[in-house]
Amino acid sequence: MTEKYDDSSVKRAVVLISGGLDSTTCLAIAKAHGYAIYALSFDYGQRSVSELQAARIISANMDVAQHLVISLGIGALGGSALTDNTVAVPVEESEGIPVTYVPARNTVFLSYALALAEVVEASSIYIGVNARDYSGYPDCRPEFIDAFEKMANLATRAAVEGSPVKIETPLLTLSKAEIITLGSSLGVDYSRTVSCYQADEQGRACGCCDSCRFRRKGFLEAGLQDPTRYA
Repeated sequence: MTEKYDDSSVKRAVVLISGGLDSTTCLAIAKAHGYAIYALSFDYGQRSVSELQAARIISANMDVAQHLVISLGIGALGGSALTDNTVAVPVEESEGIPVTYVPARNTVFLSYALALAEVVEASSIYIGVNARDYSGYPDCRPEFIDAFEKMANLATRAAVEGSPVKIETPLLTLSKAEIITLGSSLGVDYSRTVSCYQADEQGRACGCCDSCRFRRKGFLEAGLQDPTRYA
């Protein structure tokens, strides 16, 4: 593979992309900000593997400099409906942090993104966390992002030598409708995205889980046609 980060005049960003609506919008925003994109996805034992295929297609069509898919063993730990097939994905709204929360997922993902950012000399890491229309995950809160950024800039050679990294969260305070409206203005093709927690192998959504409910509501409130394929 030819390294594409040997030109110091190019500004680079690592973008975490799951294949879903939010992360794809985040990628489009980073591109609009003029970054060369180093997209990063994870096969962590998630229930729906079709989202990874969506991430590959999206990255190819959005002309990223590099897309890496890294295998992780988080699923072996259990503790989440997204990684343990014996735990049902809830189809009704619940109080508190739902069983779809994957323990420490964003901490692990951002740690890998931080390592990649140092390798490719990226100044920013984009992550599509949202603290408004979301399921209440603790690692989507602004307090977590702020704390991780502080840790990141204590932990890397790049930061110690004067090149700190910025964790960018452009979707943090937006509603799902606002995210969809913004992404649509940037040319995002949401028909390629897979958001469902338990999408089938063809990427068709269940229409019942939290993620599907937020997505459907978002398109409705944005006044745009929902391109989601449902099983």
